[in-house]
Amino acid sequence: MRQKEISLNILPIRPQDEDDDYRVYSYETPMRTDAFELSDEEKIEKIESHFREIMIVLGLDLRDDSLSGTPRRVAKMFVKEAFSGLNPVNRPTARLFENKYNYDQMLVEKDITFFSHCEHHFVPIYGKIHVGYFSSGKVIGLSKINRFVQYFAKRPQVQERLTMQIGKELERVLKTQDMAVVVDANHMCVASRGVGDTNSKTGTAYFSGKFKDENVKREFLNYINAK
Repeated sequence: MRQKEISLNILPIRPQDEDDDYRVYSYETPMRTDAFELSDEEKIEKIESHFREIMIVLGLDLRDDSLSGTPRRVAKMFVKEAFSGLNPVNRPTARLFENKYNYDQMLVEKDITFFSHCEHHFVPIYGKIHVGYFSSGKVIGLSKINRFVQYFAKRPQVQERLTMQIGKELERVLKTQDMAVVVDANHMCVASRGVGDTNSKTGTAYFSGKFKDENVKREFLNYINAK
């Protein structure tokens, strides 16, 4: 089967569903001012208690060996894994290196796998992210790009915000205004509920600086679509 190419037709910010009037007004994740007054362990205990109640309301028998540990497992997964990107202490640090080779062409890292969660239904969003940039005199270790992608993915998200957060953060870290981020994602809120469409994908992009030039943008898109 021929791989679906990522086109220049980028979705605008819009509600996720016709019947759900969700809108995105900022690329910052909405957070309460007291978000970090509780420790991780305190959050785990509270989530465990609440999730146990949810399971009971659903009619599940938590005396069963398979279910008895589920509230705790879910709570730990939420705090330590799935939504660990909400906590700024987990923000990656990046050491920059001199561009000793005077490399002045675009650098691209494509097919970065990511897993996130839709903030509207708390079901998975997953897919590939492609990043390109022009060095302003500094370069970064390639694995750090992946770490920044994962940091922003590990939180309840909408795809438009995720795309902008990665682009803005990498501009800041790399001290460059020439950045490209393309996200190609599957949304389980579309596939596993609602319309039940398992074939559609969603594409979003962030382009700044040199990447706003149509020839440069086309070069980047041609590369990430190449096998």
